[in-house]
Amino acid sequence: MNIVLDARWIFRELSGIGMYTQELLTQYALQGGGDTYVALFCDPDVRHRVSVLAALDAAPHIRTLDVPYGVFSARNQLHLPRLLAALQADVYHSPNYMVPLFPRLALGGERPRTAVVTTIHDVIPLVVPDHAPRSKKTRLLPLFRQVIRRATAVSDAVVTVSRRSGDDIVRCLRPRPPDKVHVVYNGVGVLFTPAPPGLAPRDPHRVRRLLYVGRADPYKDVATLVRALALLRRDGGPAVELVIAGTRDPRYPQAEQLAHALGLADAVSWTGYLATDQLVEAYRDADVLVHASRYEGFGLQILEAMAAGVPVVAARGGAVPEVAGDAAILLPTGDPDGFAREVRRVLSDDALADRLRRAGQAQAAR
Repeated sequence: MNIVLDARWIFRELSGIGMYTQELLTQYALQGGGDTYVALFCDPDVRHRVSVLAALDAAPHIRTLDVPYGVFSARNQLHLPRLLAALQADVYHSPNYMVPLFPRLALGGERPRTAVVTTIHDVIPLVVPDHAPRSKKTRLLPLFRQVIRRATAVSDAVVTVSRRSGDDIVRCLRPRPPDKVHVVYNGVGVLFTPAPPGLAPRDPHRVRRLLYVGRADPYKDVATLVRALALLRRDGGPAVELVIAGTRDPRYPQAEQLAHALGLADAVSWTGYLATDQLVEAYRDADVLVHASRYEGFGLQILEAMAAGVPVVAARGGAVPEVAGDAAILLPTGDPDGFAREVRRVLSDDALADRLRRAGQAQAAR
């Protein structure tokens, strides 16, 4: 088969969907079996970076192609179906919901239509009220709903990353037939491993580091983590700080404002965007990953932390129980007291922390 993978979802700053797409390309580069692949890019710098990271130049069955339009442009809707026909693509895979919405109209009946496979990671805007009230998806929610429903309708198969997301897709988007939705779990990149053995032991009197990885959207509930930090510091025990691996979002300053109001300005920090190697080091430097999100379609940072040997304390939002299994401490959403209590247990009980590390690595390996 001739398979076209839309790699335009890999941006200069790597997101979860970009990581998903990059890892697909990395695995396709290792595949044999006679299939050929074309990876579409629209940024030559990103194409070069990914080609190096995924060793695409050493894979004769994969070629890359730059196109002069992005996934959200009107030109994409007009020209992409024609490009797929010119490439004689048997399958087109979009790692996110934006696909040619009217492929038959654009291609006519000259050749069999390219089969469309779309990955829909979640439908959070449709299932979580006020998930991100200042985002474009919220402000244009009726349009988003129409586009993602249309993408589902024209897709021959829909891939999603958890049973919870699959159930929500069937309920909200009403695919026909419903069994076109297939659950294929995410995996963890090979770079996410514990720190190499033989390093100097950590200072037992150091400041303990809680790590959160992700955005500041309201549904991520970073405020619960800030409140839990305040409780931990108030009640004594080891000194603790909260590191937020991500960029400040001026649309949602609530967590930072809360940290100042609670006198925690010196104990809460933002790293800004982290490249993959920097993110790996952030996990390795952490004592606990904390994740209070009210909903996740998957929660890749939970598995990344587990693979890196970090104990996880998380809220039971969305697919998190499905992904974490028995390898994390799970709490109700919106429970700062519970987060403070369980993080304190992990920091004070070496046997518990070691059990979570071992169970987490086994879970991530699945």
